[in-house]
Amino acid sequence: MSQLLNALIQGALLGGNYALLACGLAFMYQVMRIINLAHGTLIVVAAFAFWFLADRWGINPFVALLGVLPAMAVIGWGLERAVFAPSVRYGLLVPILATFGLAILVNNLLFEQFGANPRSLAPYIGALSYGSWALGGDIYLGQLAVLIFAVAVALLAGLSLFLSKTLTGRAIRATAVDRDTVGLIGVNPRKVNAIAAAIAMVTVGIAGLFLGMRGSFTPYSGMDLLIFAFEAAVIGGTGSLWRTLLGGVLLGVVQSLGALANPQAFLIAGHCLFLAVVVGQALASGRSFGHFAKKVRGWI
Repeated sequence: MSQLLNALIQGALLGGNYALLACGLAFMYQVMRIINLAHGTLIVVAAFAFWFLADRWGINPFVALLGVLPAMAVIGWGLERAVFAPSVRYGLLVPILATFGLAILVNNLLFEQFGANPRSLAPYIGALSYGSWALGGDIYLGQLAVLIFAVAVALLAGLSLFLSKTLTGRAIRATAVDRDTVGLIGVNPRKVNAIAAAIAMVTVGIAGLFLGMRGSFTPYSGMDLLIFAFEAAVIGGTGSLWRTLLGGVLLGVVQSLGALANPQAFLIAGHCLFLAVVVGQALASGRSFGHFAKKVRGWI
């Protein structure tokens, strides 16, 4: 029983990490309708930025947030102007191809600059990387895992409040619904989307910080991160940012339970959940379409 409880707890905490990874991806799709395949690679870029500042100049990674997050916001603004905005005019497929090409380019630039050796921020954060709290019954809560979960909840809550309670947030939501119409009420859709991209990259920077703290990363770690982030976002659904947290927790719990049954089933269990959700959504969509078609035939 204690093993099952421990698996559930550790899976939920792992889900917080997945939600943090998926936050920027889900935010960008929700407000800009862009599937950013360079998302994982940009997380790695942020992780390397934190590592470089810590390794070269001895700057604590938490202090480095003051410099890295504004830099990521500027990168987001620039990407919206140079990549997202020009490509989104031609439909959904072109931004996907553009961000895929961007990921390949950045991967190779990182490899050329830093090589293939794994890097980590764990040596620069002291006991936080391995400290834990004992709950009894061989159940332990990792301090870093709890911190990541708390940051994920706070970040998703903050973004949700920002979108619903602020003028800029409401402008972002309105632009996502109808980009052309908002221009008639004095909203500049290009500026709004640039702000949204900058915010998304700030969340990417935070994810990069905790990526480096949790383990190691290489220039080519981005694809694995993208898969986990995409699965968490899809499992949770796109209706709300809070669903990203739910999707991440479900993914983490299922992976943890799979590992409890068989250590080799850790990743497979999560992929099976993702596949089941996708198939379920497809079947539900098919039923809706069939019901609609039946009504149309009745009207005819």
